[in-house]
Amino acid sequence: MAEGTDPEELERRIERTREELARTIDEIVDRVSPKRVARRSVAKARANAERIIGSVGDYLGTVVAPPAAGEAEGEAEPYPAPRVAPVLIGVGAVIVIGAAIVLLRRRRRR
Repeated sequence: MAEGTDPEELERRIERTREELARTIDEIVDRVSPKRVARRSVAKARANAERIIGSVGDYLGTVVAPPAAGEAEGEAEPYPAPRVAPVLIGVGAVIVIGAAIVLLRRRRRR
């Protein structure tokens, strides 16, 4: 018999290939399962939100707590005033533009 045509060797190769294929299919099913996809999406959204919150916090500056009970008003060091106004104006502008886009699309559909 020629090399590699041994029926027992072919059966072993076929069985190995079946096992590898079964493992690969199991991995694919696990990756695309709705629970896994949802978990990855939530983790990604959470990471993005934490990054955004961190950058907004950096932008606004660190605010030192007001004086604790028992301290006189004049004893506490003044803390930098947060720059909230520009952020709120930006958020408001984004909301207004988003609402305008939604309204325009609805009117076009009618």
